[in-house]
Parts: sequence; structure tokens; C-alpha cells
Amino acid sequence: MTEKDLHYYEPASGHGLKHDPFNAIIAPRPIGWISSRDAKGNLNLAPYSFFNGFNYHPPIIGFSSTSWKDSVANIHETGEFVWNLATMDLAQQMNATAAHVAHDVNEFKISGLTAAPSRRVNVPRVAESPVSFECKVSQIIQLQGADGQKVQAWLTLGEVVAVHIDKAMIKDGVYQTALGRARSSAPAAGATILKSGLRPCSR
Repeated sequence: MTEKDLHYYEPASGHGLKHDPFNAIIAPRPIGWISSRDAKGNLNLAPYSFFNGFNYHPPIIGFSSTSWKDSVANIHETGEFVWNLATMDLAQQMNATAAHVAHDVNEFKISGLTAAPSRRVNVPRVAESPVSFECKVSQIIQLQGADGQKVQAWLTLGEVVAVHIDKAMIKDGVYQTALGRARSSAPAAGATILKSGLRPCSR
């Protein structure tokens, strides 16, 4: 492969393409569908395109929020959250939870999803989701550039303290990763996936 075969760009100067390829390149990865509760009891459910696992023992997952959104504020107050696996059959409901609504609006209700009680944290999981991780926050970090300047993005990390898995996803004692990937809604070019197309995800 020669230089003429490569599309080269420096992010600070723009990518020069129709859509920023950054999110699409770092894929596939599951969406961080995060449920949280504030100190007053208000529930929040929102999808985040920057999500992944960061450690095995103890298991730690994390998501990044571009600005101090309700999810981060709630988790900062209570120290707890739940990650829910977003599947294709839940894509429209997940997309509904990406709406910009008032802090006291319950996204479980506007999306028609069921808030099921968790066992180790005081935050509900999405009952319709085949996999959920109950988490206790370990760190909330404001990100910064190579120049040391803080950016308006926060990485929330949490230890997984309880796991719920639909038994249909387990065969002979082994979680079927391929089945989970086939059912999951992975972010494409910074968008949440709908069966009918793509909708930009600003989370």
C-alpha cells in the first residue's frame, strides 16, 4: 500500500469526508445503554456510543459522555448505574431514549420499556434487554487533550457487581458472543441504529 492509496488527515484540521470515520473505525462495539437514578429518585436511560470494557478482575466497564449530561450527574450523586445490552429488536426504544428531554422525564416511560429492579444497586435495569451489568462507580474522569487542556467529556468507570444474562444466550455453559453481536446495535459513524436507518447520537 502506497501513500496514494491512503486517505490521510489530521483530526484537528478536519477529516475531509462526508462523515467522521472515527466511530465507524473503532467498531464493532456495543452501545453504552446506561440507566441511572439521581438522589431524588428520578430515573434516566440513555445510549452512549463510546463504551467498552477496561478490566477483567474486578470487571470494569466505562462510557464517555460528551458534556456533563444527566447520566453522569446522576452517577456522580449516587455512585451507581446499570449497563443494558441494546439489541436490534429494541433499537426503536433505544432511539427514543436518546431524545433531549427535561431532567425529570423518565425515559423508561417514554420508550415503553420496563424498569426491572436490580439486586445490588438501587438503579433499575431494562427488563427487555437480554444482558445487564449492575455497576458501582469507581472513577469519573474529565478527559484532556495531549496539550493538557480539559475537554467537555467525562469518562465514567464502574465495577460490575452483578450480571443478568438471558439463558437463551448461553449454550453448554458458554455465553454465545456471536449471538450477542448478531442481536446488538453497534454504533455506525456516530449514529444509533434503526431497522429503517440511522439517527445521529449526540450522547
